Parts: sequence; structure tokens; C-alpha cells
Amino acid sequence: MRFTITRLCGGKALMAASKDEMELDMDKAESVMSERGPIKSKDEMMMVSQWGEMEVTVYPQGKVMFFPLEDKDLAVEYATDIIERIRER
Repeated sequence: MRFTITRLCGGKALMAASKDEMELDMDKAESVMSERGPIKSKDEMMMVSQWGEMEVTVYPQGKVMFFPLEDKDLAVEYATDIIERIRER
């Protein structure tokens, strides 16, 4: 899976946006992410969860934001894992 990485929040957050067009199911995203930590909020536009010390936001277009995270390689690794798990459900 290929991603475009964008730095946000003064470099403290990273957004990994899939280059593949997709529509992720937010109910499946909630199921996947609830295994890693509590869900903070969810609607049809995004799902926010706590994963350890990091807040993870998943968007249906295949975007995943990590805060705080500054390592681009880790952002790609985490986003790939999350999106693949959502698509497998």
C-alpha cells in the first residue's frame, strides 16, 4: 500500500493518506481499533481512538492521522496495518 504523508499540528502529528481510492466502513474501523484501546468518538466522517499514548483518527477515504507521531516510516507501517485489518473484516 502506498501513502502520502503530511505533517500536521506543528510537526507533532502525521497523516497517512492512501494513494488508492477506497471507502472504509467506520463500524469495521471501530471494531479493529477497539482492540487497541478505547474509542473516543465516531460518526460517518471519522473515528477517533486512543492507542497507548497516541490518538488515532481514521477517515473513510483511507486516511489515518496519528498524534503525537513524528516517524514517517512508523506512520506508514501503522496505517497499512490498520487499513488492511479494516478491509479484512
